[in-house]
Amino acid sequence: MISVIVPAFNVEQTIKRTLDSILAQTYQNIEIIVVNDGSKDETGAIIDSYAAQNREIIAIHTQNQGVTAARLTGVKQASGEWIGFVDGDDEIEPDMYEMLLNNAVQYEADISHCGYQMMFSDGRTSYFHNTGSLVIQDNLTGLKDLLDGSLVEPGLWNKLFHKKLFYDLLHTEVLDKKIKINEDLLMNYILFSKSKLSIFQDICKYHYLVRSNSASRSSLNEHKIFDPIRVKRYILNMNIDGMLQSAKKAYMSTCINVYNSLVLNKSTHLKKNKKEVWNLIYEHRKWIIFLSKKQKILASFIIACPIGYKPIYRFYAKYLMQSHYE
Repeated sequence: MISVIVPAFNVEQTIKRTLDSILAQTYQNIEIIVVNDGSKDETGAIIDSYAAQNREIIAIHTQNQGVTAARLTGVKQASGEWIGFVDGDDEIEPDMYEMLLNNAVQYEADISHCGYQMMFSDGRTSYFHNTGSLVIQDNLTGLKDLLDGSLVEPGLWNKLFHKKLFYDLLHTEVLDKKIKINEDLLMNYILFSKSKLSIFQDICKYHYLVRSNSASRSSLNEHKIFDPIRVKRYILNMNIDGMLQSAKKAYMSTCINVYNSLVLNKSTHLKKNKKEVWNLIYEHRKWIIFLSKKQKILASFIIACPIGYKPIYRFYAKYLMQSHYE
């Protein structure tokens, strides 16, 4: 059985489409656990209505604790051998879980994942990456691909996990539930660290709705500034054999990206935050050697001339930057 966990918070406009897409799966042995995370709109009533009409659906209502706590609440109630996640404003294609499970069984993998498409409010669609390729990842390869974002999307929602991987997450307080940015990456990293083998099929079966009011797309605040750094520090402190260099690179790269965001921000109250991030970059300056050539250049300018860095980065971002990197 597959247990699909749906964290839901104020998604009355989309939750029906989400649940309908899960109910339409070609793989039938599914239970759907919907966790209403303290919604203030009609989300809870819609979930109860669906649960009353569909025996596959289990409705759980909690106080608002955040998406990580909601997901783990669902996992604790799950009866399935396999765990999947779908956000309450997204949709999945009818054969997604059949494909993911078939791949997991065929290759004896603990994690099976697929490509996805991002749907924007203006009608645009962006694919990740939809090449059709099939990639087998051992433990270290999966972790490295997750950190550099090349093959493993840091979100939890385009994946199928064997339930045994969640043991530590369910029995120890390994996650800081106050983290609101990059919390998916952290949970993924913990789960991939327990996995012996993962399988990726690059076919876009998950439809991710890009919301303008999501935490990751809102204006700079304490969470957006420091949560990504906290997550990378946690990953670094896990001290997994063979991952130290990749973890240092990810940490420094994140600090530089956050610093660049602060440099371009006009809010005067963020000056203290910018200084804190600069201190982190300076403190770990020996790790610059692990960065890409482009980020090595930026890091060198940040350390050497922080006062004059803003016009340098503006010029770089406008004329020289040709790709986005984490």
